[in-house]
Amino acid sequence: MTAQTFRKKPVVIEAMQFTGYNAGEVAEWISGNGEVTIESDENGSWEKLTIHTLEGDMVATREDWVIKGIKGEFYPCKPDIFLDTYERAAPEAEIGTEDLRFGSES
Repeated sequence: MTAQTFRKKPVVIEAMQFTGYNAGEVAEWISGNGEVTIESDENGSWEKLTIHTLEGDMVATREDWVIKGIKGEFYPCKPDIFLDTYERAAPEAEIGTEDLRFGSES
């Protein structure tokens, strides 16, 4: 059998960036469908989130994005990979030729 060509289906996801200052907000969002542990450093600032998944524990550190997958699962994603993989979704009526990358104003 020879290799075949496939295109990844377009999927709209929800995501929230963990800044270190919004640990409670991210944890509350995850707690609806998953478990999370918040750990602080010696100065009391939020250092990381440990997301408990079926595949094991996954750690989100500052500036990582936390993604809610299509089956309601949560997992972290490094910022550079997130920005290379995802673009901001807009309601269908608003989508045009403008750049929808993060930080762009439409």
